[in-house]
Amino acid sequence: MARAEQPERRFDTPKGLGRGRGDDNDRFGRFTELVARGMGTPWFLFGLSLFVAVWMLWNTLAPADWQFDRADYGFIALTLVLSLQASYAAPLILLAQNRQDDRDRVQIEQDRQRAERNLADTEYLAREVVALRLAMKDLASRDFIRAELRSLLEEMDKRDESESQEEDDHARTRS
Repeated sequence: MARAEQPERRFDTPKGLGRGRGDDNDRFGRFTELVARGMGTPWFLFGLSLFVAVWMLWNTLAPADWQFDRADYGFIALTLVLSLQASYAAPLILLAQNRQDDRDRVQIEQDRQRAERNLADTEYLAREVVALRLAMKDLASRDFIRAELRSLLEEMDKRDESESQEEDDHARTRS
């Protein structure tokens, strides 16, 4: 007989933690959020108010044999049902809030890390801009090049004048 294949044991997971339990916790967390969202709507308040009104009308106006929660005793069953609903609603809402707080905490941490990366990138770019500005100081500016060209043109004009004067002097000496 072949042995049933056992799942691979992992040593980085504590003993007793199965794969499905994380999904169960998440499923329960989603359920608590669904309940909290549902209870926070106007439709829930309207439905609950309608339920209480129908309950009270039925137990007040119906024949005595059909009444199950008499108004003479102060609607004891209705009070019990509403207390039970409140006793389950409050912890479910708190669980949903804790879950939202955990998500907010993770989001804040991610935002902080993103801000740190942006700050580091900005500082790097600022250093690069400063390095470029320092490198630009070593480069010749447009005004510097124009001044150099003017001085070269002046030297060339002086040289042309001196050459033309030498040619004139040389031509005079020949004649």
